[in-house]
Amino acid sequence: MACAVVSAAFRFPFAIRRLSNPAPRIRYPSTIRSAHLRGITTASSMSQQTGEIGAVVDASRNDENSTENPVDVVVQYVVLRRDLIDSWPLGSVVTQGCHASVAAIWSFRDDPVTLQYCDPQNIDSMHKVTLEVKGETQMMNLSEKLKLGGISHKVWMEEPENIPTCIATKPYPKSQVSSFFKKLKLCK
Repeated sequence: MACAVVSAAFRFPFAIRRLSNPAPRIRYPSTIRSAHLRGITTASSMSQQTGEIGAVVDASRNDENSTENPVDVVVQYVVLRRDLIDSWPLGSVVTQGCHASVAAIWSFRDDPVTLQYCDPQNIDSMHKVTLEVKGETQMMNLSEKLKLGGISHKVWMEEPENIPTCIATKPYPKSQVSSFFKKLKLCK
């Protein structure tokens, strides 16, 4: 009768080689090591934390001591309907915002500001502001106000019901568009 237990070395010969020949250690600057231990993001992006595989870390950047003038940040506004937030599943409402955002980016993909917003150097530091309106009437009024103001945007329609669910602007410098949204509440 054959033995049912096979040694780990036989089943996983690569494990023995790894243990006997460990990979070289990588030394990181102490700022990166200590930030990782505290769980603080030191990358230029809030979407990636240090220590993740493939994470982008710019240890030379120090925002706290920056003396540069603030740059007009490029932002995309996403506006959802409060009545849908209260009655639809959260995932469905988030999906509507995602659809509108992607559709606006794609529709204006050749616009210089959109290209800047989606540039590989900026992709991990995108800025979006998610706001809410009470219902369909307020959403359509906002869309009309944006059209009159020359603000390019996408009204996302849920099909086949033909329900307007979300508005997303193309990316703009915040100073150009913030006045159109100042009376709206942050989506909570």
